[in-house]
Amino acid sequence: MSTQDLVPSPVGPVDVEQAEAALVERYPRLVRIAYLVLPPSLGRNRRVLTAHALVQRSLPRRRVPGPAVPVPRLAEDAVDPGYAYVRGEVLRQALIAGLPLRRLALPRRAQFPPLLPHVWGLRLFPRVGGADELALDQRLSRLSGPGRAAYVLRGLERQGDPEVLRVLASVGVEDPAAALAEADALDEVDTGDPSPAGSVAGPGGGLGAAEGFGRDRRSERVGEQGGPREPGGPGRTGNPGAIGGTDGAGGTDRAGGTDGIGGTHGAASTDGAGGTDGAVPRDGGREGSAAGPGGGLGAAPGRPGYADRVGGQGGPGGGGGRSGSGGADTPGLDAPPAGAGANGRDGHPGGTNRAPHPGGSGRADHADGNGRGDGGPSAPRPVAAAGPLARSGRVSGAALLESDEFDPCALQARPTDLMRRRQHGRAALVAAAALVVCGALLGLPGDGWGRNGAAAPSYARNPAAEAALDPGALKRVAPAAWPGSTRQDFSVWPARGGLTDDSALLRRALAVWARPGASVRSSATPGTPVGPPMGPPQLLFAGVVDGARVVLLHDGLRAVRYAEPVDGTAGAALDFARTDGADSVGSTALVLSRAAGNVRYLTAPWVKETAVRDLLAPAKAPRPLVRDAQGMTDPVPSPALAKGCTRWNTLQVRDGSGLRLLADLGELAPARLLWGPPAAPVDATGPQAREAWARTACQLTAVGGNGVRSVNAWRFARQPLPEGAGRGTWLCTRAETWRGTGSRVLAQFLVPSPTVPAALAARSEGSPACGVRDPRVLAGVLWQAPSGGWYVLAAGSPDFTALETSGGVKGRSDGPFLAVKAKAGARADLDGTLRDGTRVAALR
Repeated sequence: MSTQDLVPSPVGPVDVEQAEAALVERYPRLVRIAYLVLPPSLGRNRRVLTAHALVQRSLPRRRVPGPAVPVPRLAEDAVDPGYAYVRGEVLRQALIAGLPLRRLALPRRAQFPPLLPHVWGLRLFPRVGGADELALDQRLSRLSGPGRAAYVLRGLERQGDPEVLRVLASVGVEDPAAALAEADALDEVDTGDPSPAGSVAGPGGGLGAAEGFGRDRRSERVGEQGGPREPGGPGRTGNPGAIGGTDGAGGTDRAGGTDGIGGTHGAASTDGAGGTDGAVPRDGGREGSAAGPGGGLGAAPGRPGYADRVGGQGGPGGGGGRSGSGGADTPGLDAPPAGAGANGRDGHPGGTNRAPHPGGSGRADHADGNGRGDGGPSAPRPVAAAGPLARSGRVSGAALLESDEFDPCALQARPTDLMRRRQHGRAALVAAAALVVCGALLGLPGDGWGRNGAAAPSYARNPAAEAALDPGALKRVAPAAWPGSTRQDFSVWPARGGLTDDSALLRRALAVWARPGASVRSSATPGTPVGPPMGPPQLLFAGVVDGARVVLLHDGLRAVRYAEPVDGTAGAALDFARTDGADSVGSTALVLSRAAGNVRYLTAPWVKETAVRDLLAPAKAPRPLVRDAQGMTDPVPSPALAKGCTRWNTLQVRDGSGLRLLADLGELAPARLLWGPPAAPVDATGPQAREAWARTACQLTAVGGNGVRSVNAWRFARQPLPEGAGRGTWLCTRAETWRGTGSRVLAQFLVPSPTVPAALAARSEGSPACGVRDPRVLAGVLWQAPSGGWYVLAAGSPDFTALETSGGVKGRSDGPFLAVKAKAGARADLDGTLRDGTRVAALR
């Protein structure tokens, strides 16, 4: 399109209606531009769909303002503002679509395959062109995106170089001059190559050259030279422009090649003197022109809609043309000079000139729809002189841009890969069926993998579950109920605290117990279920403790502590501890609060006195611990929160049957401390027990956090030490859990010095040793005598009759004791023999 054919429009704002009108009117032109600028590597089907998508997305969303002061431009660069805007958007998106996707860059919308338009099951592509279109497409593929844009603007849009540079700069091209240089290089290739249309002199000295297009727009067919035939013989069928062939008296142009250059005729042609395809019978060359003996030139016209064609020049005294014209009757054919022939198609001298060449008006093959004008003196292109090596002009690459090869609006359709499509369809069907089956299974009530029989759906209202969450249904025991009860445990604890009537607090505690949120800090001892209560639980306490609202609940299996800040509910905590099977001593106290390194206890109603005893100071008298009327003690420094082992405070309570010693091991229920053989342990309140616990108390951290119910320590052996160093004491400490499994056993060795802590000789988890079911225990240690010598010492319970070491140290002894010299760092395996001959390995 040449902008000189358009009425110059002032540069100004563009509204949506103006841009839409330009897009609808010139839609095929815009799609062709997008198709040509898009990289051929996308494939023809995707290029077609992408070109249509880019044009359809080019309308502005609102009014586009123009510059305050219009920039002066030449008249030939004047373009309708609406069309200029839409064309610029199309170019910008086409250039973006040609950019490769990069890993770290954010992809643009134009770089993705288009969502609309989209065609399922078909591949669309333009009609196939000839060799020239293929060659041009290959040359365009070697250009960059800006280079193709410059070539299209210059060749298809007929823009001048300044306007091409301006448009490229406006669409975001960084170096418009380089893009224009690429287009110049391609133009030089188009115009500099020799024309493939050969030229051969006929017998009469004339020249016949083919430069037309075939039925499928195969450009520049070359006429074949006839072989040595007799004059008057028939020309070769299917070879347009054959030289020397005759059909009667004149040359023949058979139907095998259209738009070719007619053959040369002699002076006595039966169809008229040099006339071609006139009103007389069609015996001469079709749509061509014949030269007389004087050596005139005959050239074939191009196809309709193509500029830059070489017109046929009539010979001297040429007869009437096909439609009564003296020149050519083909669009795009330059008429001969004025006076060279008869009247043209429109009855004007000089014939018609449909190509927009200076000097004559013809059909402008553009979307602006300019029609025919009056024929005038035309300036035809220079024609090569007649001679043996003369060659005709060639159709330029710019003219080929308007061929059907590059028309994405005139399309052909073919199916996609049918076999692969069938395979993909089957795979999609199987995947959809699997998805439906999995969704149906997951949507079933219960665990989602089968029926639950007569069970109600998971969302059904259950009376027992609703009662468990009703604060009004909580069990409350009267303060005077426990003295007359046949059992003393948590089931007879009365409801205490100042907030026992706070229904909102109790409701929150029950709801968090049943459905703890993500912000709730929850903890549970090993083996303790954390699900909702099985029924309405028992309320033990509800009140304010150390700046928090605390609720203690019990459901027969677990003791549950809920705590929340006084000024809100954020940061709530929920602790579980298993307490099933608790007796009067096991239900003596529960932990109410831990804050600032201190611990507070809530004691049972049958507890008469409370005191604090430091295990590391056995000779020191216990310190009384004050309780309030609700049974809540004052804060006590907790060893579970201490960083060192400088003191170990325990809770000493007195009930109706004696003194109890309880230790805080970081759990909700404190552990009971015992002393004595596994079959008959007693509370560790006597002098001997306190002395032993004073040297082993720091080892209690090794058994904490396991749901410990009680810890028993007993002396299973006293061994004479080598070199007269005194007597060593062997202790076994066993921690029993509320769940009955997971017990931990420690074997410790005490040197004669009372101030030296016990040395850990062996440790085992889950072993029955040192317990009621298996009271036997065997352990060994590497000991250094006062003289500096090293010994392997071993001792077993009284049931052992012999001990033996192997490995790094070898030795054997009769009885439950063993002392063998060794080296520092030596390692040995130890086992013993019981009275019944059974071999038992050491504790490990």
